Amino acid sequence: MTNKKSKGFFDEEFRKELIEKKDPLRILDEHVNWEQFRPTLEKAFSNVDYSQGGRPPFDRVMMFKILILQEYYGLSDAQIEFQILDRLSFQNFIGQGLHDKVPDEKTVWLFRETLTKAEIIEDLFLQLNKRLEQAGLIANKGKIIDASFAEVPVQRNTPKENDQIKDKTKPNWNANKSRQKDTDATWTKKNNQSYFGYKRHTKIDLKSKLICDFEVTPAHVHDSQVFDELLNDWNDRGQPIYADSAYNKENNQELNVQGYKLKILKKGYRNKALTKKEEESNRQLSSKRCRVEHVFAWMRQRFGYYIRVIGETRVTSKITLQNITYNLARSSFLIKNKKVRAAMI
Repeated sequence: MTNKKSKGFFDEEFRKELIEKKDPLRILDEHVNWEQFRPTLEKAFSNVDYSQGGRPPFDRVMMFKILILQEYYGLSDAQIEFQILDRLSFQNFIGQGLHDKVPDEKTVWLFRETLTKAEIIEDLFLQLNKRLEQAGLIANKGKIIDASFAEVPVQRNTPKENDQIKDKTKPNWNANKSRQKDTDATWTKKNNQSYFGYKRHTKIDLKSKLICDFEVTPAHVHDSQVFDELLNDWNDRGQPIYADSAYNKENNQELNVQGYKLKILKKGYRNKALTKKEEESNRQLSSKRCRVEHVFAWMRQRFGYYIRVIGETRVTSKITLQNITYNLARSSFLIKNKKVRAAMI
């Protein structure tokens, strides 16, 4: 005896309704005007000639939503193809039905690669942030700067090959092997733990915890070396800028004179311990500075610790897409919970 029932006429629609009620992607989709990105996306394909025929391209905005979907759930190109085929919520998000053709993994890779080579992904980040400022989501009443590691798979090179890479001399690899080698990533140590890859230097808005700016460098670059690059004259002057003790540097006093209100934690040394006043100041500053750790924790949960692309250019594009995804998700949360007055971004 079986408990299976025959398929009803409205079963599929009923299931779609049930999914939409609890679907976080529906909330994201409702609060974002995706069409605003179309003109920027089209710039990457302005030199493509379709007069020779061939299969019509997939909609650019839909492909961009696939990249966001991919980062939101930390999926590879192969996984995103399968998940779109398998999950109704993914199909609803990108505006497809069961009858539509799904882009395969090579098409997803090629779309991201085209945007990367045209340097369009950074333009999308800047465009989104301009909209977030217009909507009042980026409050500009304080910023926090910090850095975190973006690790990549460790390279198994010979000592001779590593010496050649350090000297900026490309080892004698064949074309196939060369494509699999990341010669931009570097080693560094922190708290006696070794890391290989890159570092994401991030500036967030104190109130909203949205990412305002960022830089990507090899892992060995010290946090303080990128500090000045993340400070913008037009909207950071006059605001408190919070950072940990790694950002204590010689020209900080000069930056204070220029109008930056630096709120940097003090560091104690073996022969010069912190005073009680400095310890109390650190505690007060830490209560604000720790908000950046919430951002990094969200990213680690969603994106993981490793970035599985090769070379600083592709890693930067991947991190930029992750930052766009985070800002979209975070701003949707703020709008949904009525933390801001905006209805859509």
